[in-house]
This record gives sequence, C-alpha cells and structure tokens, in this order.
Amino acid sequence: MPAQMSVREAVAAIVARKTTIRQERLSGIHNPWGHAIGLTDPWIFLGLCESQGVVDAAREILGPDIILWDSELFAEMSSYADFLREGREGRYWPVTPLAGAVVFLPVGQADPRPLAIGLNEIGTNVPEMLDPSEPIYVIRLMPSTSHFDRDPQHPAHRACMEEQVLINYANRALWLLSGVDRARNDLVTGFAAAVPTWASGALPIQRGGDF
Repeated sequence: MPAQMSVREAVAAIVARKTTIRQERLSGIHNPWGHAIGLTDPWIFLGLCESQGVVDAAREILGPDIILWDSELFAEMSSYADFLREGREGRYWPVTPLAGAVVFLPVGQADPRPLAIGLNEIGTNVPEMLDPSEPIYVIRLMPSTSHFDRDPQHPAHRACMEEQVLINYANRALWLLSGVDRARNDLVTGFAAAVPTWASGALPIQRGGDF
C-alpha cells in the first residue's frame, strides 16, 4: 500500500489547483463517500476532524456531546473572510435549535493549533486572527442535543440549493465525535456511495416477472 500523504501535502496539492476547483467541491472534504474523493484523500481530513485537539476545543463550547456534519477547505483565509462578510456562516445549518461551533485549523502550518468559536460568536473579526493568505480548514460541529433536519424544504437547505448548487446537506453523513446522540439524529444516511439512477429499479424477479 502506498504511504498516506501528509496533511500539508494534501492541502498544497489542492491549493496549487485552486483556480480550477469550485469552492463547493471542497465542502465535505472529510467524507470518504463524498465528491471530494476525486480531489484528495478524505481520510486525511477526517482524521483531523476526529483528532483529540479538535474535539477538546469543541467541548469547551458544546459540552461532551458533539456531531460533525461538515468541513470545508478554503485555499486562502481571505476567501473565508468574504464568506463571513456576506453573512453566510450559519445560513446553511439545518440544525434545530440552531447551535454549534466552528473549529479553524491553519493547515498550511507545520503544527496547526485548533481555534474553536461558537456559531453565535463568529464575526468578521475572525480573519484578523489568522494569516489571510494561508489555507484554512473550517470544521462545522453541532451539539447532539440539536437535531439535523434532512427535510429538503428546510429553509437552510433551500438557501443552500439556491446559493451553493453543488452541495446537498440533506444527505450528508453525520459523525458522532463525542458523547451520546441525544436528539435522535439520523446517523446512517450518507455512509455509502450514491447509487446511479440506472441501478435504482428492481430486478424483474423482484417485481414478480421472469428472467
């Protein structure tokens, strides 16, 4: 088996292609069953999300029960700064009641240290804490006392559908990072590759027909 590349190598490869990659394709980059599989090794980023440093930083805000529902790599912190200035962080969170934390990892550094901020405390001052030219890994976490709504008609899904057309959070996989799921979230959906539409019909034998 080939050796797994380092986080810095994985990030550098994506940054080198940043002008050819739509930002939506870097959402859910930790998901081995997502569309980022064609860009990088998602397991590297999932390892970051599950790391003790990230979990400990999130616990300070969310308590012991934590669910990972999204992560996104921005090739430059300045791009995320624009995202914040447009008021988009939190707009696509299908979480009821709305609560969460965002953990920032400056993955261009040799030893990135996580910075966790509560969703309601995030403002346009966040970019001032980090180098605007460096890549930033944004990890979105929710307390498992909230419910992740998979109804496509949820306002957050509707907004995402209109503004980030390549992203569908309704079928996104959820990871229980810490503690217990206390809001009966669907922790099953998303842990499989999408089934092609041509394979969705039943076989003749299943319909009662003949071969």
